[in-house]
Amino acid sequence: MKASDLLNIAGEHGAPVYVYDSNTIQSQYKRLTKAFGGVSNLRLNYAAKALSNLSILRLMHSLGSGLDTVSIQEVKLGLMAGFQPESIIYTPNGVSLEEIEEAAALGVQINIDNLSILEQFGSKHPDIPVCIRINPHVMAGGNTNISVGHIDSKFGISIHQIPHLLRIVALTNMNINGIHMHTGSDILDIDVFLYASEILFETAKNFKELEFIDFGSGFKVPYKNGDIETNIEEFGKKLTARFNDFCKEYGRDLTLAFEPGKFLVSQAGYFLAKVNVVKQTTSTVFAGIDSGFNHLIRPMLYGAAHEITNLSNPKGKERYYSVVGYICETDTFGSNRRINEISEGDVLCFRNAGAYCFTMASNYNSRYRPAEVLWHNGQAHLIRQRETFDDILKNQVDPKGLFANKKEQVGVK
Repeated sequence: MKASDLLNIAGEHGAPVYVYDSNTIQSQYKRLTKAFGGVSNLRLNYAAKALSNLSILRLMHSLGSGLDTVSIQEVKLGLMAGFQPESIIYTPNGVSLEEIEEAAALGVQINIDNLSILEQFGSKHPDIPVCIRINPHVMAGGNTNISVGHIDSKFGISIHQIPHLLRIVALTNMNINGIHMHTGSDILDIDVFLYASEILFETAKNFKELEFIDFGSGFKVPYKNGDIETNIEEFGKKLTARFNDFCKEYGRDLTLAFEPGKFLVSQAGYFLAKVNVVKQTTSTVFAGIDSGFNHLIRPMLYGAAHEITNLSNPKGKERYYSVVGYICETDTFGSNRRINEISEGDVLCFRNAGAYCFTMASNYNSRYRPAEVLWHNGQAHLIRQRETFDDILKNQVDPKGLFANKKEQVGVK
């Protein structure tokens, strides 16, 4: 997208606002399918948690994607977006048996990641196909906040519990049709991921009626110029060859599945915010914007470094700024960043704002969540309205008379 397009959107829809470029999403989807073009049966299940707006889900459906969901609400959003139940995989963590049964009743693929629920579900519903999420104890990317394959992770069934798992399957006579793993985000070392894949292949040999093997995702995307990223093309070539060999060993073609989220939508997203104040202290120049970690929490939660540019003054002299928000907490988006000279009223752009940004937004400090806009075929389409004060009050209940005529009790005359 051009800077002028983003400025026009900020002018028309106000700031702060999230903007997504459909062309980038389509390009990333095609890049991933091409990398695994040598696989007979490939299924990409878009990870809805990354960006769950209905319009984005419908775009993914139009590309031929399946859907990876982690809650019953995401399952229902997927169905509303047009996905068939059989193209949705439901991979929750720590939810009740009742929620899993609700998802199963909708006809989606169930993926279970703990022995207790596996035994309960298998005892009650042995005929419903189930995928099993394995923890390979391989830390294939990122820190412990975004790497979920390490030994202390709450996700998945430990490979050391395979004997127990097999006993449950045998006693319940469950139908296991898939094996799954997800080692975490920001994977750079392809060889480490391939090592984890070997563990998954070895586990798969214990099940004779598999239909698919799901390798999760977590591919790293660049967050700034010169940043390193997962070499998808090299990875695709290596895993394709190994997967095809395994299918020959197994005796039939299986489906190779991934659940990309960040890889598909991160680089497609832009977050636009207006500068409220430029504040000089004894050692720092702050650019305070009309947003905070209520809208974009990743820098504070994960230490994520989103590139920040000044759309309003692209040719201005670069100076050092610390970009901060208006929340009554420390909410620093970037410290001492070189940005073209900033004035009050300028519009700043945060790049790589497509994944885990709006979906993690909140109403902290009773602030409104921003609008979302989809840039598609050269036009801006509003896909979520900015919240209003009515939205803040919408689900609050004020029992009439509860505190009426009680001024005396709180010392008010």
